[in-house]
Amino acid sequence: MSIQAQVVNLLEVLQDRLGLTYLFISHDLSMVRHIADRVAVMYLGKMAELAPRDVLYAHPLHPYTEALLSAVPDPDPDIERYKERIILRGDVPSAANPPEGCNFCTRCPRVMDICKAVEPVFQETETGHYVACHLYRRSTDNDVGGAGA
Repeated sequence: MSIQAQVVNLLEVLQDRLGLTYLFISHDLSMVRHIADRVAVMYLGKMAELAPRDVLYAHPLHPYTEALLSAVPDPDPDIERYKERIILRGDVPSAANPPEGCNFCTRCPRVMDICKAVEPVFQETETGHYVACHLYRRSTDNDVGGAGA
């Protein structure tokens, strides 16, 4: 861990001195929170959510992002003791043969019929916060019967 911290500190120093931008890819969500300004969450190779770091960690929109963040341990034992974990059920689909519609529909705790048939649009829900989820779908002229959230 100390070498990891040294490398991250060096990256931050170089970023400040040289005005660098990094694309940091990791499964370590605590490290992502420390190093990133904006965070993109991907599922099966597709973007599920993109937002400024503090917004994403405080107010995740995509059910997959919510589940991921619920798994991050909190250093405060009083908070950790009562933290609700979201346990994903269902089969992890093959990236080579994803399901029709939303690629998260086989595991989503809030799946709807539309999720199984129509791939959600990656759209901005508030300034700088993007999500690909039918829970935040905007109505369009193509919607049947004005369906949409």
